[in-house]
Amino acid sequence: MKAATVRELKLELTNCTQQELVTLCLRLSKFKKENKELLTYLLYEASDEGNYIAEVQEEITKEFTLVNTSSYYYMKKSVRKILRISKKYIRYSGKKETEVEILLHFCSELKNMHPSIKNNKVLFGIYERQIASIKKIIGTLHEDLQYDYELMLDSSE
Repeated sequence: MKAATVRELKLELTNCTQQELVTLCLRLSKFKKENKELLTYLLYEASDEGNYIAEVQEEITKEFTLVNTSSYYYMKKSVRKILRISKKYIRYSGKKETEVEILLHFCSELKNMHPSIKNNKVLFGIYERQIASIKKIIGTLHEDLQYDYELMLDSSE
């Protein structure tokens, strides 16, 4: 079975009644955890972005406390997992400001890990790539926000 394009889906959804849309959304949420998480974000958390960012940052902090620091191998696996989770939450929001704040928090937690990430090329490379990504995103924001986020970035580096 070939999946329909977004345009085709949009056209078909415009022809559905409200009850049919509700039924489709509920059925969609039963199939994948990410669908349910996205629906939860859209219904409950999209209206208060600041609280959403705080919750995500809290989860990132919690995950960093659970990292196995006995070897750099386990640290790399855990850091990649945390970054994957962070990116998923960023995708749900879709806002550049949210992305910058979550990635800044991720980088500050990564930088404060013990043993230091500077002793491992892969971990330090992950850190540098995320800093480069943050700088690129900051360049697309409004000038006032650029200044604020650059100050935050400078203080975290």
